[in-house]
Amino acid sequence: MTEPMTPGDQAPPGTPGTGENTCPDCGGSGAIDGRPCANCDGTGTIVEGIGGA
Repeated sequence: MTEPMTPGDQAPPGTPGTGENTCPDCGGSGAIDGRPCANCDGTGTIVEGIGGA
């Protein structure tokens, strides 16, 4: 069973060719203005594609 995706994720966690990265909206803190970041659901990280050509 795969982990749920957050709004900022480009793919489910563990998908080949992806990796965790710092959330661009909250800068990795998990919060904006004292509230959980909506982009990463307060985790401070998102899953996005890596590499490429």
